[in-house]
Amino acid sequence: MRKSKAETAETRKRIVNVASQVFKCNGINGTGVSEIMAAAGLTHGGFYRHFESKEQLVAEACAVSMEELVGAAEIAVDGGDETVSQYIQDFLSADYRDDRLGGCPLVAMGSELARADADTRRAASSGFEGLIELMAKRSRFKDRESAKADAIFTLSSMIGAVTMSRIVDDPELSDLILESTKSRLLKLSSGPKIKRAKTKAA
Repeated sequence: MRKSKAETAETRKRIVNVASQVFKCNGINGTGVSEIMAAAGLTHGGFYRHFESKEQLVAEACAVSMEELVGAAEIAVDGGDETVSQYIQDFLSADYRDDRLGGCPLVAMGSELARADADTRRAASSGFEGLIELMAKRSRFKDRESAKADAIFTLSSMIGAVTMSRIVDDPELSDLILESTKSRLLKLSSGPKIKRAKTKAA
């Protein structure tokens, strides 16, 4: 019996959602199509009824993961300074570090995303650009240029810290990376609003 368009779309969505988790857990190169299909409760042969290639699935899975990341950040930003501070604390926590199925795809797949195809890199880039715009809204800087730079610094620090905390083999150093980054970012974010001084023309 032929499936309806709605059923086919739902199956495709399930594959993408499962892939977004498995890729973050095992890596893109370390995950085969058959593994993803099995995790989704489907047979390997059905994959090409939904996707032209693994690369297409990677791009869509990355887009879904980035949408979830941006969505969480948007909720934090809309909640005000306190929720942004809590978002930073939660991101730079041991629980977040140890969550290999959820969390940030830029942390979980960063080096592989850098070598991915154009569609996947666009999905990752678009998501990161969205994060920058959101975090810039709550920057301590008032002018747009400085606020954007501040957001880039904050996000890069957060993503880099969690990445390194996963890489190092010393548990104490791993915790210290998270705590050091967290304390400095929170100190900066709680400071007074700054309006960049205008420079006089020479």
